[in-house]
Amino acid sequence: MAGIFVVCACAVFVCTLFLNYNLDMVRIRPLLATEIMERLYEALVMTGKVVCAVTGGCLFLTTVVLLCFYIRHYIDAHRRELGILKALGYSSLQIAAGFWKFGLSVLLGCGLGYGLAHGIMPWFYAVQNEDHLLPEIGIRFHPVLLLALVAAPALAFALLSVGYGYRKLGCPVLTLLRGAFAGKLPRSGKERPGKERPFLAELQRSILRQRKTLVFFMAFSAFCFGAMVQMSASMDGLSSAMMAVMMLLIGLILAVVTLFLAATTVVRSNSKNIAVMGAFGYSFRECRRAVLTGYRPFAWLGFLVGTAYQYILLKVMVSVVFAGVEGAPEYKFDVPVFLVTLAAFGILYELVLYGYARKIGRMSVKEVMGDGE
Repeated sequence: MAGIFVVCACAVFVCTLFLNYNLDMVRIRPLLATEIMERLYEALVMTGKVVCAVTGGCLFLTTVVLLCFYIRHYIDAHRRELGILKALGYSSLQIAAGFWKFGLSVLLGCGLGYGLAHGIMPWFYAVQNEDHLLPEIGIRFHPVLLLALVAAPALAFALLSVGYGYRKLGCPVLTLLRGAFAGKLPRSGKERPGKERPFLAELQRSILRQRKTLVFFMAFSAFCFGAMVQMSASMDGLSSAMMAVMMLLIGLILAVVTLFLAATTVVRSNSKNIAVMGAFGYSFRECRRAVLTGYRPFAWLGFLVGTAYQYILLKVMVSVVFAGVEGAPEYKFDVPVFLVTLAAFGILYELVLYGYARKIGRMSVKEVMGDGE
C-alpha cells in the first residue's frame, strides 16, 4: 500500500500541474497577437499533453500491476486463514470486499499529489512564463481535475481490488486449506536428455519463474532511475531548472521505493530457502547468488530501456515542441551523464540487495520457521 501511495502521489502531482496550467492557458488564447506568441503557446500546451500522457499512463499501468501483485501475494501468503474463513461460511465476495482499502491508499496518494501540486502551482506558473512572452495567467480551481485525478482513481482502484480479489479467491476451500494456490504451475524448462542443471542454477531459475512480477519491479526500478535521472541532467537548455529538479526527485522516489518493495518481497519470500541452505552448509555468497543474482540482468536491461526511452522522448519533444522555432536547442545523447548514472544505480542496487540478504543471512532456521508453516 505504501508503494501504491507513492506512485499515485507522483502521477497526480505531475498531471495536476500541467493539466491545470493547460486549462488556464485557454483563457489567453484570444490575446495572442504575434506568431511567436502562438508558437510558444502551442509548444507549452503540447508539452503538457505529452508529459501527462507519458507520466500518467506509465504510472497508471504500474499502479495496476502493483495492486494485482500484492493482492495475489497476500492471498498466497494467507491461503490457509482465508480457507478457514470460507469453510466457516464467508463467501469469496465478503472476503474480497476487504481489499477496498487499496482504494483508500490510492485516494490518499492522489490527494497528497493534488495538494502538493497546488502548493507549488504559483511558482510553476511563474517559471513557465519566466520570459513574460505571454500574458499573465491567473490560477483557477478546476473541480473536474479533483474528480478526475483523485475521486475517480480511488473508486476505480477500490472496485478493481475487490474484483481481482474475488477472482483469485474463486477456488475450492480444500485447495486453500491445503496451502496450494489455485493457478497454473510454473513450467520447468525443457532439458536435454542426460543433462542435469546444478542445484543452485535450478533454484535460481525456479525463483524467477515463481516471482515473475518481481522481475518487472526490479526492471521498472532501474527504468525509473535511468530515465528520470538522465532526463533531468539533460534538461539544460530544454526546460527550466525547476522542471529538472522535479523530474529528478520523482525519478529517485519511484526508483528507490520500487527497489525497496521488490527487494523486501524477494528476500522475505525466500527467507526459508536461505536459512535452510545455510543450515546445509552453503555459504552466504552462494545463497545470495541463488536467490538474488538472477534479477541483476533484468535490472540492467531496465536501465538500458530507460536510457533509450528518455533519449527518444526528449528527441521527439524537441522536434515537435520546438519545430520551426529559430535558434531551437538541439538534444544529443550525453555519454558522461549516462556513465555516472549507470555507476550510481549499480552502487544503489547492489547495496540494497546486499543489505537485505545480509539481514536474512543472520536469521536461524528456527527463527525463520517459527511461523509453524
